[in-house]
Amino acid sequence: MLTRIISGAVGALLLAVVLYFHDTLFLPIAVAAMIAVMLFELLRAVKLEKCLPVLIPAELCGVLMPLIYSFGFYRDQVEKFSLENKYAAPFDKSLPESVVDIMGLKVSPDILSFAVILVCAFVIFVAWLRNHKSIRYEQVFFVLACMILVPSAMTTMVRIERYDSKNGLFLLIMGLCGAWIADTGAYFTGVAIGKHKLCPEISPKKTIEGFIGGILTTAIAYTAAFSIYYGFTPKRAVVAFVTGSFCAVVGAIGDLSASMVKRQIGFKDYGKIMPGHGGLMDRFDSVLFVLPTYYVFISLFGVQ
Repeated sequence: MLTRIISGAVGALLLAVVLYFHDTLFLPIAVAAMIAVMLFELLRAVKLEKCLPVLIPAELCGVLMPLIYSFGFYRDQVEKFSLENKYAAPFDKSLPESVVDIMGLKVSPDILSFAVILVCAFVIFVAWLRNHKSIRYEQVFFVLACMILVPSAMTTMVRIERYDSKNGLFLLIMGLCGAWIADTGAYFTGVAIGKHKLCPEISPKKTIEGFIGGILTTAIAYTAAFSIYYGFTPKRAVVAFVTGSFCAVVGAIGDLSASMVKRQIGFKDYGKIMPGHGGLMDRFDSVLFVLPTYYVFISLFGVQ
């Protein structure tokens, strides 16, 4: 228990440091590092962590994703430098904010990330063809799925923070809390009144009462937090309540999905980077589902 508490405290401290430097390049770099660890843990789960022709392109794809979506930040820095330094090359303001000029080639982050995924997937398929006797098709497609899901979901941290220059930190914290508040609410509700098992063969300790408690806890926490931060309006309260509810539901699905993968593979934990907690995948499994859902909701309906 002591090891778990210390490990959790260290993890919380590191996350606090990342959030403190949220408006710098430290955030996408930290997200890239987290993606690299999570992908390694997943490749280890299917026994491909030592297959470099598969490991390297998968890791490269994951690391590049948050950096690509930080190009808007790079533009701001270059523009500021150009305005402050009379010897600097003039900043090209003709380019839209979502377009980056790379060696004369104007490309959007979406197209660039898609190209990176295609190239890395091609390399993995070539590696599969060369090692088809030792690598199974289910291993390859598992890696491809993880190579797309994990970087795309975790990069949402950068996209949420850049979504609003003034309130990005608050929005990012609430996105992360969408998963962790639900876990906490579900745990205490389940301990207090939990009787009916939710998915006994996948996660024996989860109960239907805990699941409902997690949804209500997150919905109420979101409603209170957004109403206090931005000011109360009926529309904002409703949107926050619905957003929190959906985040709690998809977070539970993400948690159960990750647990099911571990059970079918025969793993207890994805890794040992956090003693007492397991790996980063064990801590961020529900976050992978919550962050994209949260980002869609604030983009479509707004909470400001």
